[in-house]
Amino acid sequence: MRKPETIERLYLDFDGFFASVEQQARPGLRGKPVGIVPFDGTVHTVVIACSKEAKARGVKNVMKLSDAKKVCPELVLQCQSPDLYRRAHNALLAEINSVIPVEAVKSIDELCCKLDPKDIADPIGLSKKLKAVIAEGVGPFITCSIGFGANRHLAKIACKMDKPNGTTIWHPHMMPGPMLDLPFDDIPGIGGRMEQRLNHAGIYNMKDLLATEPKQMRKLWRSVTGERLWYALHGYDVMAQKSERGMFGHGRVLPPELRNFKDARDCTRLLLVKAARRMRREGFYASSLYMWVSLRNRSIKERGWSSHHKLHMANDDQACLTALDALWAKAKAKIPSHYKIVRVGVTLGDLTNASTRQLDMLINDDPQRQRWECVTNAMDSLNTRYGKSLVTMGPWKLPPGGNLGGKISFTRIPRAEDFW
Repeated sequence: MRKPETIERLYLDFDGFFASVEQQARPGLRGKPVGIVPFDGTVHTVVIACSKEAKARGVKNVMKLSDAKKVCPELVLQCQSPDLYRRAHNALLAEINSVIPVEAVKSIDELCCKLDPKDIADPIGLSKKLKAVIAEGVGPFITCSIGFGANRHLAKIACKMDKPNGTTIWHPHMMPGPMLDLPFDDIPGIGGRMEQRLNHAGIYNMKDLLATEPKQMRKLWRSVTGERLWYALHGYDVMAQKSERGMFGHGRVLPPELRNFKDARDCTRLLLVKAARRMRREGFYASSLYMWVSLRNRSIKERGWSSHHKLHMANDDQACLTALDALWAKAKAKIPSHYKIVRVGVTLGDLTNASTRQLDMLINDDPQRQRWECVTNAMDSLNTRYGKSLVTMGPWKLPPGGNLGGKISFTRIPRAEDFW
């Protein structure tokens, strides 16, 4: 495996992305501690993202609103604007691509680039140029932190070292010095449970971890992931494995006024149709539908219920919604009616690529199924042509705040179609 002798990758992470986009778009928020919330009108929610001003006062992402208000009483709340974040993401990519090709988009607020010889010779100049085009082309209130390293993993860790709006360069000859004092939670790939496992094995700090052997790391992680992490931390040219699509799904926290069986069911219908549309666009069929709900009442803080229903390699709306009706019949039989449903989610799983799907004349491909697929394809065609949910199977009434299927997300970048 090749071990680079110089920096080869740049990792860029936007600072407080959702909040900074709101500050750029809404001048009244600039310079203030801003917390992004899923919907207005309730204190029983979380701050899903916050500005650098809010972070400086102790607010954290995914923090209970009541706790955030205690540490920062002046916190300004802003309801999420997912389509604004999508458009900002695309605009920022265009500006960055004008300076250096984007090698990989890792999330809505993180990306990686491969350096060419002139970039390797002047990383500080490249960093300044990127920050300048972002400020000029999109806006000065959206800032980013940039890390340089021998591989993507090291560049990502370096990127977190000088936030916000910093630049960190880890040349191979400097390593592993800058990492030795880092806590495990600064290392991508080491979560709380993994840290416990490392401690149990007598590994308490980065110095101990870097002194292990590749096969020992594989054993600790119980997979090749641990061995790959060893090589990445030691500066080898390790690229992330391409992940396979395993599911299509959506979830949503319900506003307080919708935390009942009828409204929760209506919400899951919309979420499921959104997920099925995405699945069809990417050319898959599903063999299972999973549904989960989070419940709450006065005697319990929160508990969950989930179940699944078998599909027969289907992707049309009629098959998916029929399966959902069966799951809600199960839910009503199992869940006491006085419970509040605070969150819902649906997932289409056990996927088959449309190009490898085999016909089953006894189950999947009877004339009725083919007709429903034709109906669904016709609806998709009309909706695509007119850019909205013009034709749907059943009512299409979005809950307050909308954002079904296109909600705020760090890991998935919504498409314009997700907001129809």
